[in-house]
Amino acid sequence: MPPEDHDHFEDQLAAALRHTGGAFEADRHTLVTGGEAHGRRIRRRRAAVAGCAAGVALVGLGAALLPASAGGEQRSVAAPPVTPSSSPAQRPVVTGDDLVRTLKKLLPGGRFSHEEGRGTNTPMPLAQVVYDDGKGEAAVAVSLGRVAPGSQQAAQATECPDKVYVPYDACTRSTLSDGSRLMIMQGYEYPDRRVDTKMWTADLVTRSGQHISVQEWNAAAEKDAPITRDRPPLSPARLKALADAREWRAAVDAIPVDPLAAVAEPGGTPLASGRPVSGTLVSLLPEGLHVVSKGDADPGFGRLVLDDGRGASLVQVNVQKPVPGVKAGASVPVTRTLPDGTTVDMRQSDGDKGVEGTVVWTVDVRRPDGSRVVISAFNSGTQHTSPTRLLPPLTMRQLEAIATSPKWRPSG
Repeated sequence: MPPEDHDHFEDQLAAALRHTGGAFEADRHTLVTGGEAHGRRIRRRRAAVAGCAAGVALVGLGAALLPASAGGEQRSVAAPPVTPSSSPAQRPVVTGDDLVRTLKKLLPGGRFSHEEGRGTNTPMPLAQVVYDDGKGEAAVAVSLGRVAPGSQQAAQATECPDKVYVPYDACTRSTLSDGSRLMIMQGYEYPDRRVDTKMWTADLVTRSGQHISVQEWNAAAEKDAPITRDRPPLSPARLKALADAREWRAAVDAIPVDPLAAVAEPGGTPLASGRPVSGTLVSLLPEGLHVVSKGDADPGFGRLVLDDGRGASLVQVNVQKPVPGVKAGASVPVTRTLPDGTTVDMRQSDGDKGVEGTVVWTVDVRRPDGSRVVISAFNSGTQHTSPTRLLPPLTMRQLEAIATSPKWRPSG
């Protein structure tokens, strides 16, 4: 099967939602699943399975906490100027069969089965095969797309993921001679390692925004298939060569220009403090907590791993700036309402990763102007590992004090 993540589709839909100023509310596990989505995006498994399920999932979750840039400057979704050479009428379709033939040609000699391809006349061009070099069957897939040059999406496509969300054995980044950026990661299909299926990926983004993503597994399918070999068939060097093949760039050029893909994302989240999300979170912590690590991979999202001497704890925050013309909804339960109309929802629940004993405490603060801060603390250092302590180190009242701080209000 092709990869399950819908990152390219999510990016496009999120861009459309930001442009229209639409508002959707999150489900009751917004922050927990938001962190998981954050990790999935960083895994860079682009242009995967099309379908309505991806859109429904995003409307129910990701769009509820729009990136903090949503309420900032007005940005055009217009496509870049189309030159005669890029006119759709002059752009021949590269079929799914063509892409599969290219993939087979570029792989070392072996046997192929379960071939599938989607051409450049579909939203998500893809070639995938089950490849056997004599050492066991392995799924190999190549997906193609575009990102806006200089955008946050382009930068994140070749970033090594945060190990708090995505475990891996090795990850390298490099710049090729033509200025293309390349990331190669040797990781796993399941973040909690409940099955030891390995997934190795290579993501290449050219200076013009061509995005080639290669995935390979040590099994004949990404999920629900027996492990057939110790490691995927292609070494990091071969992954690089496959991703950098000129045939893929020509195929990307045959994809019709997508106006939504041209939306550039500003980096960072402008807060009143001038700090990124994790920096503001650090400034609001009570005494006695040691910051083990922190991260700010996405605008409006930050995380810390804290330790008070009794075990590590993941604390993460999503910040949504006010969206012009959109008021805070009321679909999440309200624990209490403050005098200025701000609502506070407090929840204590089990973690969503299926790890026994995991506890997550969440405070969701929504102001009348549409801004929102959701903070969550775990009794473990990641979302996918066993508990390190009985309870999180921050109390619910401490989490509320952090989430209601005026420091989260955007400047200007």
